[in-house]
Amino acid sequence: MKKVALTAIVLAKNEAEMLPACLSCLNWCQEIVVIDTGSQDKTSEIAENFGAKVIAFQHSSFARLREEGLKRTQTPWIFYVDADERVTPVLAQEIITELEKNRAAALQLKRENVFYGQTMKAGGWQTDEVTRIFKRDNLKSWQGEIHESPVFTGEALLLQSPLVHLTHRSTAEGLIKSSRWTPIEAKLLFEAGAAPVGFGTLIKKGLGEFVRRAITNRGYRDGQTGLVEALIQAINRILVYVQVWELQHQPKIKDLYQVKEREIELLWEDDRKRS
Repeated sequence: MKKVALTAIVLAKNEAEMLPACLSCLNWCQEIVVIDTGSQDKTSEIAENFGAKVIAFQHSSFARLREEGLKRTQTPWIFYVDADERVTPVLAQEIITELEKNRAAALQLKRENVFYGQTMKAGGWQTDEVTRIFKRDNLKSWQGEIHESPVFTGEALLLQSPLVHLTHRSTAEGLIKSSRWTPIEAKLLFEAGAAPVGFGTLIKKGLGEFVRRAITNRGYRDGQTGLVEALIQAINRILVYVQVWELQHQPKIKDLYQVKEREIELLWEDDRKRS
């Protein structure tokens, strides 16, 4: 497959396991830029050995990370890919064809989400679409801390071949991701003036998310995997609002621990005086 004037921008952190296959399916791109967001494994080394340009850059905002990648490109077109996403030959050819036709300023991709090894056909995952390919001059910025979205001029065109998303490969891997993004979402909700969070709020948010995924969006059609995934999304929702509750807590939880520490210090001071 011929190379095209397009730069693939890959965001990666500790992705030594997933990165080789990701980069291998992007060898039709003129250039690959890997934004290493703080890896402690061989992510950077793997990317460099593949011939990619590696940029070490850390930030809590996914929008800011994507903008950093934009700064490092020169080609007329750019393509944002995550380390756990895969481009098939059919999708690559469809992208190349559309770039040659030059009919749009951006290309939208359907995503085939694979959870626990199963392609999801329901639960809302079957309608997942992302805008990831842009004419460089038309992409102005990205906005949003975690659920980031592009700001661009011109029309977008939806492609038919899906981008394969190999996510939720294990519960442990999912928990690691949740530990990264749930504090950010909680902070945003707190700063936006979220209503006081009580125990009822946690139950309502979790149950509502489960019902939406499993029942309303028919996640049950994916069998136990669909129900488990709906439950995980519900747990994540609860975790977000538990952290909102932490931030709303008065007095601050950190201050309560300091009070407890001081109480213990005073106990030891009294003990030394009696000795």
